Amino acid sequence: MNANQNVNVDMNVGTNVDVTVVGAGPVGLVLAAELALSGATVQVLERRAEPDEATKAMAINVPTAEALDRRGLLPAAEQVQREVLERVGSFARVADEQPSGGGGRPRTARFTGHFAGMVLAADLVDESDPDLAAHTAVAGAQMVPQRELEALLAEHVARLGVRVRRGVEVTALEDTGDGVLVGTTAGPLRTGWLVGCDGGHSTVRRLAGIGFPGTDPEFTGYLAVADIADPSMLVNGWAWSPEGVYRYGPQPGRVVTLEFDGPPDGLPHARRRPRGGTPMAPVTLEELQTSLRRVSGTGVTLTGLRGAATCWTDNARQAAAYCSGRVLLAGDAAHVHPPFGGQGLNLGVGDAMNLGWKLGAVVTGWAPEGLLDTYDAERRPLGAWVLDWTRAQVGVMRGDAKSAALREVVADLLSTRAGTTYAVKKISGVTQHIDLPGDHPLIGRFVPDLWLRDGSRLVDHGHGGGFLLLDRTPDGTFARLAAGRAGRVRSVTDDHAAPAGVLVRPDGVVVWATDTPDTAAVTGLEAALHRWTGAPSSSPVHGPAA
Repeated sequence: MNANQNVNVDMNVGTNVDVTVVGAGPVGLVLAAELALSGATVQVLERRAEPDEATKAMAINVPTAEALDRRGLLPAAEQVQREVLERVGSFARVADEQPSGGGGRPRTARFTGHFAGMVLAADLVDESDPDLAAHTAVAGAQMVPQRELEALLAEHVARLGVRVRRGVEVTALEDTGDGVLVGTTAGPLRTGWLVGCDGGHSTVRRLAGIGFPGTDPEFTGYLAVADIADPSMLVNGWAWSPEGVYRYGPQPGRVVTLEFDGPPDGLPHARRRPRGGTPMAPVTLEELQTSLRRVSGTGVTLTGLRGAATCWTDNARQAAAYCSGRVLLAGDAAHVHPPFGGQGLNLGVGDAMNLGWKLGAVVTGWAPEGLLDTYDAERRPLGAWVLDWTRAQVGVMRGDAKSAALREVVADLLSTRAGTTYAVKKISGVTQHIDLPGDHPLIGRFVPDLWLRDGSRLVDHGHGGGFLLLDRTPDGTFARLAAGRAGRVRSVTDDHAAPAGVLVRPDGVVVWATDTPDTAAVTGLEAALHRWTGAPSSSPVHGPAA
């Protein structure tokens, strides 16, 4: 069945919800939580009967950590990082003493990320850089592996009353214009909107007929945490050989291999190797050991796997549309690429934060005209950048002589203070921005750490979702302008300082800011409120709690 075939609905099976999210990974769970906070009714369908135990991303970037912070989840994320650092311990310090594979500077024990296997030296990062200095509150919550993040988010959605139905697979869909009829292995259902967060091989994307153009793969990669009989055979860190690249660490037993031996379809065991960059297909201990031996040039022996090993490629694709009628895509369903630096997880969480409040506004009836259209317009450019960022790393990591020469040039650049700071800023996500009207430097960027006189930060006041308006005028001028939107905007007053006023969307993006509470500032705030929060009302609109 496909999007053009009818689905007969049994009204007793999971029907009459505003939004159905397909996929219970981090992206689907974040989206479901944001929808619930907005006042929408939501359910999550997941084809897996149990949470995915495969080894995936090992950390999150600043925007993702700040998304957790905005919802009161920072303490939980900080606890995860403490536990991770205890596991990594001295092993990471030994690994970080090794020189980079590209001939760069020695590494330090701090986690700054890597570019094409060249670890970025923390002592070269300019911590006084304004972009980095403005986002330090979540520094203790970035070493959060994907599995732990998913568990944290599962508890979050459970507290919000969101139902996650596991072991349910989507088999058909029909967009009727006023809703979506969905065929599933648990029976048919009707929903107002359907969002595919179901990975690179998205069933929702395929059934909706949305194209997925991009570039084909040229390497195969494996990732796992394994028990190793003779780990001394392996070099801690990244290492190149004529057969490919491998990475041992930063925790004991974690191994990554890359083999530049052509597209997966032309390789042995092609049936196991996915065409997409994600989701990553499970592989056997034997296959992982064979790849590691081949790439490392050693006889290393693996005796067991801790969790599922995974297989992936450098396939890089982006959906032709993030929205088609009442069917939308987020996360890997909208874009796939190599998982270097965990960019895919972070990109997907950003999608969910951006889409959640906007779709919630549409469902609950207060969305300004064209609001949902901004989802594709805002997220597509960032997705395209991530695809190119990972493609560039593939070009540098190849084993041929030309790539090796290029790697030396890039390593030289990354051995400078300016080069390392640039790369760290890009990887950390602190430079992400949306092109929005207004000349204040905060507009279009994620809200920085804005501390208030009582010792709290602005984001501490937005755990329930909704807009935040910081008002530092003596007489509450800005707060009065937002009074008619009490169900959507929460005003926070503070002593006079710069910036004098800031309006922050539920996804953390600043849409208005001023340093001077003058007439122009009032006019700008009125326009921003109308553009993003809709028309004022005499009574609170159904939406997030203030």
